[in-house]
Amino acid sequence: QVQLVESGGGLVQPGGSLRLSCAASGFTVVSFGETPMSWYRQAPGKERVLVAHMGTAGDALNYGDFVKGRFTLSRNNAEKTFYLQMNSLDPEDTAVYYCRAHVLNGPDLWDQGTQVTVSS
Repeated sequence: QVQLVESGGGLVQPGGSLRLSCAASGFTVVSFGETPMSWYRQAPGKERVLVAHMGTAGDALNYGDFVKGRFTLSRNNAEKTFYLQMNSLDPEDTAVYYCRAHVLNGPDLWDQGTQVTVSS
């Protein structure tokens, strides 16, 4: 069974940092390596929006305008894990963050989401 398990959310003060991890199970190393990955977020009362996207070879990077150089994507295909390093966090970054796998020849896969709260 393929699934994504996210970790790393929580409460952080403004200006702080968090690192989100998205671990893929049920994938082989090869199949994960062939899967583009994205992070999305959804703030209360707002639509889910793209935070960042990464292609299979770490290329095809695309960040939401609000990121402004504060977030960094990475992936470890051998460990089948996708990361989002978030720095200089602002209260407006408060949201539920979701990991998405753009599965080839199948429906996209989402994780359960993790809460990120930026507050003093």
